[in-house]
Amino acid sequence: MNRLAAATDLEFIYRLYMDPENNRWLLYDPMSVELFQPIFEELVKRGHLYVYAEEGVDVGMFKLQPMRHRNRHIVYLGGVALDNGMKGKGMGGRMVGEAISIARMQGFSRMELTVATENERAIRLYERYGFEREGVLKKYSYLETEGIYLDEWVMGLIL
Repeated sequence: MNRLAAATDLEFIYRLYMDPENNRWLLYDPMSVELFQPIFEELVKRGHLYVYAEEGVDVGMFKLQPMRHRNRHIVYLGGVALDNGMKGKGMGGRMVGEAISIARMQGFSRMELTVATENERAIRLYERYGFEREGVLKKYSYLETEGIYLDEWVMGLIL
């Protein structure tokens, strides 16, 4: 089950973003909850951030960010992460499947994402759900804590 994130989800979302196993693949550098709070509040305000739950327990998150103008038929899937204790149980796939269903229900005809070229686990997951690799963005993300750049695949799914 998915639901839009609410102000009360700050602690859960912060924990997912800042977890060392997740953080390397997500958008925001490690930071304090005080610095993260305005970012979180903006995501909640825009209605882009979702919490994924199974059996009444919050286990993951994702963002669906609509494009605008001539690209308004496209939604960007980002911030996909699961609680570490829930990985390897098929929940990530179910969560991505539900994100795709939401995008279809909202009338989008294309979904896209970027994923680090070395994040093979995520790439395999997205490919299972029909996403195709469309190109590589060189030095797309900079991991300040490691002092390195990551290349990322652009992946797309026609809905």
